[in-house]
Amino acid sequence: MLIPCPVCGLRDSGEFTTGGDASIVRPTFDNPDEAAWAAAVYDRVNPLGAHEEYWHHVHGCRHWLIVARDTQSHAISGARLAGAWADYQGDGPGDKQNGNKQDDKTGAA
Repeated sequence: MLIPCPVCGLRDSGEFTTGGDASIVRPTFDNPDEAAWAAAVYDRVNPLGAHEEYWHHVHGCRHWLIVARDTQSHAISGARLAGAWADYQGDGPGDKQNGNKQDDKTGAA
């Protein structure tokens, strides 16, 4: 399975570790509601079809990504950076396939 890292380009899934469901809304750290925390940590669904997951590019740029994957076919339809780097507009090899029209050899736009 190949994952389109926005920073490194198309990479083998062996370079990544999965971080779980990206659609879970976690309580704030100052929320003392134990039931809300238990639900966020332990309650999981096993979706069939389109799903978003966290993946960590451990053997690459080390960024966290949100990967759109079909759980039935394992087809990946896209990936974006998660967290503080979500608005990253860098110049890595993955940027060309994500809309950056930079020339591979010269670096010119």
